Amino acid sequence: MKPSFEKIPTEATASWTLLNRRLPGAIPFEWHHHPEYELTLTLNSRGHRYIGNDVAAYDDGDLILVGPNVPHSWSSAERVDAGQPHVALVIWFSAAWAESLVTLFPEMGSLRQLLVAARQALSFSAAASREIRPLIEAMVEQEPAERLIALLTVLSKLTRDVDARRILSASDSQAGSQIVEDPRIHRVLDYLHGHYAQAISIPALAEMACVSVSAFHRMFRRHTRCTALDYIVRLRVGHACALLMQGNTTVSLIADEVGYSSLALFNRQFKALKGLTPSEFRRQHGHHFQ
Repeated sequence: MKPSFEKIPTEATASWTLLNRRLPGAIPFEWHHHPEYELTLTLNSRGHRYIGNDVAAYDDGDLILVGPNVPHSWSSAERVDAGQPHVALVIWFSAAWAESLVTLFPEMGSLRQLLVAARQALSFSAAASREIRPLIEAMVEQEPAERLIALLTVLSKLTRDVDARRILSASDSQAGSQIVEDPRIHRVLDYLHGHYAQAISIPALAEMACVSVSAFHRMFRRHTRCTALDYIVRLRVGHACALLMQGNTTVSLIADEVGYSSLALFNRQFKALKGLTPSEFRRQHGHHFQ
């Protein structure tokens, strides 16, 4: 299913857009993309969010920054409080807007690395969401100037969330060069995104980074907050999700295509990451893309 293009509404009195979306029934699946960054705070809602080929459960307080032109959608399953609507507070701003902000105000320099890391998407920690939530909720009733100041505060606080998690897309071959500045890790991540379906040895990756194996483990975890093996599994399972949602290829062929010679290992690692077997995942999510 090809994502539809969404034109973001703009107002003459603002340089960015805030949407206060309240849905009494459900948040529908609407697979779409747009050139703007999107910061979404979802409240009183549970379900699944789809970003690139990543699928994950979300709950009340889910706070996500999606990069430009990355296809995405939320799809609710239930409201936390059945008497209140699903709420999505959505902030859109362009890359040019953010870049001009950093250029004009050196104090916002840390924003650049946040946006680089979010070229695919970033999922912020529960602690950051709790801190940010009242600021975003207050924006709904604020005048444009106050709202802008609040947004700058929100973005500044998000740059300090050391527990933010990058959402990976196996199809994004440039993801490695977008996440970190160390050229040694650039080489490794670029290679992984292009060859994750092949047999990969840790010593070979360490040699690529020009460090010892033990130093490589420390370096990789420092930059990605996971092990190289976990990173490879996430890429493989992410690609498998896309194949399961968008076609009728057998599970065994999909396992082979994403790099598993053992179907049992594929099923085990897929369920550990997604909470469902590949077949269950297809039944639950595949109808959105048919």
